[in-house]
Amino acid sequence: MTHDPKAKLAEILQAMGFEATIEEHQFEENPMLNILTEDSGRLIGRKGQTLAALQFVLNRILYKEDDNAQKITLDVAGYRMAARDELVKKAKAAAEKVRRWGDVIELEPMNAFDRRLVHRSLKDDPDIETHSIEVEASDLKVIQLRPKA
Repeated sequence: MTHDPKAKLAEILQAMGFEATIEEHQFEENPMLNILTEDSGRLIGRKGQTLAALQFVLNRILYKEDDNAQKITLDVAGYRMAARDELVKKAKAAAEKVRRWGDVIELEPMNAFDRRLVHRSLKDDPDIETHSIEVEASDLKVIQLRPKA
């Protein structure tokens, strides 16, 4: 059974009452669908939570149809890419402070997608190690940056 992630997303958006255009791109190893709509703020949600939930639902539906389905990354009007660039910049600035002062720095709580970006952006840094630490009563974790021993 073949599935079309772009068509499935269009169907979901229509059911939610959104008029949108969907662009297809590559993001790392997986397809990315960028949604262009007049009402992007509602689709993004507070701190990207609605966007993350929509991505989760779309991937669950696709996986139910085909357990070999590729994971789809969703974006709305480039929000996730801009947020990603900002997060990587913030992580590198924190790593510079760790390198300079030798202190442990803890970044704000974040979801798995964002944590993965931070860990990846600093994995080749010879002086810094990163660790995810659970936040009580939450599904979020913080990342601690430390000098490598």
